[in-house]
Amino acid sequence: MLLSEQDQFLSYNGEVLVFQLSKPEHAEGTDDKTMNLCVRRMAFNRDTKQFVQKSSGVFSMRASHSKIEMICCNCTTDSRTGIILPCILMKKKKRNNVKYFVLLLHSSNQFEQSFYFKFDYELKEDIRLFAGPSVLWRHANKLFYISSNTFVVQSAPVQLSSVVWTGEIVGEGTVVLGIGSACLPETEDADGFSVSDRAIWGSEFFGYAIQTQKMLTGTCFMPHAYSRVVSSVYICKSERWEKQLRISLVAITHKNQLIWFQSGVPKGVCELPYEKPCLVKPAVTSSNDLLFVVSFASGNSCVVQRRDSLQVASKWQKVKCVLVDDFIGSGSEQLLLLFKDDSDTDVLSTFKITDLGEVNYASGINYKHDVPAAEGLQENGLLTVRALETRLQAGWTSVRELQQHLGLQKRVILESCRALIDLVEERTHILPNAKEEGLVSLWDDVENPPHSHSKETSLASKVPEHFTEELWQRVVGDSLVVGVKLTESFYLSLTDVSLSLVMDQDFSSVSPIIKCQSKIIKLNKAFSALAVSSSQIEPPPKKMKLDLHSKNDLGKEFPERSSRIQLDGAKTVTAVTSLSPLLAFHRVCCIVLVHARKQNHQNDSLQQSKKITVLCGKILLSLEDISNGRYSVKMLRDNSYCTGSVEDILAVLAVCVRFSFQIVSSDCTLTPVSSWLHGEMECTPFKESQDNIFCHKAGNVHGTIFNWTLKNPFEGILTIFCRNLTVLFQCLHSLIRVLPPSCSVKLLRSGSKAVLTEQLALALEKEMLTFKNSLFLKETKAENSLMWGNESGKKINNDPLASLLDTEEGVQQFRKKLQNEREENVRSMNRTMNGALYQKTALKIAEAQLSSDMIVWRLS
Repeated sequence: MLLSEQDQFLSYNGEVLVFQLSKPEHAEGTDDKTMNLCVRRMAFNRDTKQFVQKSSGVFSMRASHSKIEMICCNCTTDSRTGIILPCILMKKKKRNNVKYFVLLLHSSNQFEQSFYFKFDYELKEDIRLFAGPSVLWRHANKLFYISSNTFVVQSAPVQLSSVVWTGEIVGEGTVVLGIGSACLPETEDADGFSVSDRAIWGSEFFGYAIQTQKMLTGTCFMPHAYSRVVSSVYICKSERWEKQLRISLVAITHKNQLIWFQSGVPKGVCELPYEKPCLVKPAVTSSNDLLFVVSFASGNSCVVQRRDSLQVASKWQKVKCVLVDDFIGSGSEQLLLLFKDDSDTDVLSTFKITDLGEVNYASGINYKHDVPAAEGLQENGLLTVRALETRLQAGWTSVRELQQHLGLQKRVILESCRALIDLVEERTHILPNAKEEGLVSLWDDVENPPHSHSKETSLASKVPEHFTEELWQRVVGDSLVVGVKLTESFYLSLTDVSLSLVMDQDFSSVSPIIKCQSKIIKLNKAFSALAVSSSQIEPPPKKMKLDLHSKNDLGKEFPERSSRIQLDGAKTVTAVTSLSPLLAFHRVCCIVLVHARKQNHQNDSLQQSKKITVLCGKILLSLEDISNGRYSVKMLRDNSYCTGSVEDILAVLAVCVRFSFQIVSSDCTLTPVSSWLHGEMECTPFKESQDNIFCHKAGNVHGTIFNWTLKNPFEGILTIFCRNLTVLFQCLHSLIRVLPPSCSVKLLRSGSKAVLTEQLALALEKEMLTFKNSLFLKETKAENSLMWGNESGKKINNDPLASLLDTEEGVQQFRKKLQNEREENVRSMNRTMNGALYQKTALKIAEAQLSSDMIVWRLS
């Protein structure tokens, strides 16, 4: 299809849209009463260096006794979807009636008529398409606009002699910038103005916000004196700073100048090479250069480059149009220049694509029209390249230093993990040479105390060879549960038992240690829960806190909960962690460690406990096993019971959150609770433990475990093991509906009061022994460093006082010994303690007090 003068070009998503009006081909003798609007999507092929047609579309219109024209086209936002679409304004003139309609082009090359409007006059001045789509024009120095949202022509209360820009401004919406008539300043002598003053003060530059119908003062865009000479404007940036509007824009003038304004102040000016500039548009190239493309009425174009100053970078003649987009798919914008060609060749046969840098594609160009760049541009470009190379070198040095630092951190973490594993497996860990690792000690190198390694070895040697009975794993939802069944004799000598998992593989991107949190659940032989969940709220903090060593020191990556469970004498420790992060490795092997405090009993009294870490074994986890359901929990209804192994029950309890409620009724028995559990909730007891019942009801509550214990017919304790609070609220909502109105339901912060009382007694005993051991340690240290003179004291007490006072020598001796005893007493009152010893003692005391305070709060 050959080009014509009425063809319209538009860039959209790196493609060139060519709109052409044509008449369809009909058989001879038939009347031609239709007109087709054809669109061709052209894309640049970097191999052939030519534009090729990707697709096309046609929109047919009845044209009997009518003249159809394309007025303008632009890319606007569809207010219904927020998508930017090509938009075309069409004119259909029939006698004295003129009909205008707006078409939207979709990605499927289908045209959609958005709206239309009719006039008895033609639109000729300052016609613009903007978001909506909407149409704006000027007629008889008045501003009119119509939108697809209203379908009503509206007029703005402003007088305009020209419109220089239409677009979006932050906080104002769609704004129209124009030049209108202004009133002369009120003075006593109006004839005192010169001709130039009257020309300047007779016009005014201002903005009008269409949505808010608000006037914007022109001084925030440019000084008043420039309003007379401005022909076109492009706003590059708009922002609000402390409720003030800040605008950065470029303007072209009738004086053949391009001026850069910031916040109403001119910052640069450039003389343009041709006369009558009419349009300016920006482009950002691959080198982040900001270019301004200026089109002239004569068909010429030029590019102004903004670096340290504004200067003409290149200029061309006989240009039909200039489009700005990413035509070659490089991620930055280029200029597409379509040149006028006298020969009627096919579409886009003579063009040039350039960014004034590395990108330069051309076809069918007569290069004598390509004027060389301005003088000095090559030198400025060389200086800019050198500065960029210096910055790039500095940035590369910073990146290299950061990579070295991250590599050092990785080596330290991996070496710490190896040391921990060697310690657990009772191997001697050999530290690498500090000089080889590039490390420098921050303190004086001091050899490790000789007793530290022997202490760990002695602790490890006290661990029995066979202390675990079973190691198992289960998958419950998105959680992995690992359980270790310890021998009863070994378990009774431990406190604060927890598990942790360490990945056996060497993954460079993550830490191999999995974070653990302790959660203790104690169950007696009747399988009733006595402990408190870790999800409970902690007591109010004290005014002064110490930085205690928590059980979270092991981990970095995945959150995990550890719990201790007792079932019919079986001592089982479980750990719960998120499953999905582990499955990202497809197949992972984890080392299972038990952390605890080993108690020492001497002379039938509890002495200081010591921390131990014991290797239990390894588990292997793979995505294939998970998909086959190898570790899934199976809870099925078998007649009136719920099947499921002990490990399945423990796994479900480990991932659940436990809540206990005291239900008291003053005037009736609590029989409805049992009926509600076995009826509406469809619960059945476990074969392994009939005191606990499993909910089979469909919905969110499925899988909830209940324990209902009656103290008397009017009072009972209901314990609920649920996945989350949503399930808990559903259960309580269902329960309250069946309870009598006189019943009261109270949330218990802990389980059995008797058990907590016993725990409090043990905690207070431990706190007292901690105080005693601390004071005894202090007294021993003081006795080793001070001489008390007990022997002389005994001599004073054994000798008769009268015999010493008989002689002057005896009196002096008594006075000297009495003075020594006073000095010893003063020194004993002012004893000092080593800082490290004091910190260790204070930490032990704080741990003991925290434990007892926690139990007291749970009892309150």
